[in-house]
Amino acid sequence: MDDWQKMGLFGAIFAALALMALYGDRRRMRRSDPDAVGVMPWTTIFFLAMFVACVTLGVAVREWFAVA
Repeated sequence: MDDWQKMGLFGAIFAALALMALYGDRRRMRRSDPDAVGVMPWTTIFFLAMFVACVTLGVAVREWFAVA
């Protein structure tokens, strides 16, 4: 497995985490009971996971073009 493949896999995992956090944040914003607050900081998790996903996928694409 090449380095760009490892970075692409790492980026895909973090992109999936970002999508899960986006879903959790959406559920939190649309909850029926406003007093039922959760403890997970979904917005922060989403932004950090999306940042890591964008950086690692960008590096993977850069390495992929360098190899080809």
